[in-house]
Formats: sequence, structure tokens, C-alpha cells
Amino acid sequence: MSVFSADPTLAPYLALILFGFLPSEIWRGLAVVVARRIDENSELFLFVRSVATVLLVGVVVKIVLLPSRELAVAPVWARGGALAVAAAGFFATRRSVFAAIVAGEAVVILSVWWCMG
Repeated sequence: MSVFSADPTLAPYLALILFGFLPSEIWRGLAVVVARRIDENSELFLFVRSVATVLLVGVVVKIVLLPSRELAVAPVWARGGALAVAAAGFFATRRSVFAAIVAGEAVVILSVWWCMG
């Protein structure tokens, strides 16, 4: 008898916690411990930050130019405009990522609504 067979309705949630949440949390905890000792102005940290930024830009460009599934409904001008509005919102709100996401999503949602309606 395994942990998953005790209550079959809880098995997916238990699997999610054991195999999805906990392994991620272990690495996050280790990152917090290690990050306390890193100098933010060191060459290694600046390199890692640059690589992370480039990867993020690459993902965003891929999403805008080659969207999949539901986002493909939005015209390319709407996705590009959302990117521009998100960038403007980011800088207008003292570099708030949350504000950029909300502004960009609002443009995509409104443009799709306008095109469909």
C-alpha cells in the first residue's frame, strides 16, 4: 500500500506537492542562503543578471512574434503595442513589473475584444 492509494482523490494533489512544490522550494531556500554572500556588483553576478535578462527578452520576443494557441488570435500589432505599453508602464511606475504586466495584458485583451466585436 502506497501513500497514493490511501485516498485516490488526494493522489493528484499529493503528487503535485511531492514532485512539483517541494523540489522547487528546496532550491529556492538554498538560493536565499547562497545569495546572502554574493556581492551585487561582482562580475559573476552581473554576468548572471545579463544572461537572465537576455533569456527573458528572448521569451518575450518569441511570444510576440510566434504566439501559440489563444494568443495567436491577437493581431501582431496588438501584441507589439502591448509590449510597448508594458515597457512604458514599467518605466512610468518606477520599474514595477506588476504594472508592466497589467498594462500589457490590458492592451492585448482590449485589442482582441475590439477586433472581435
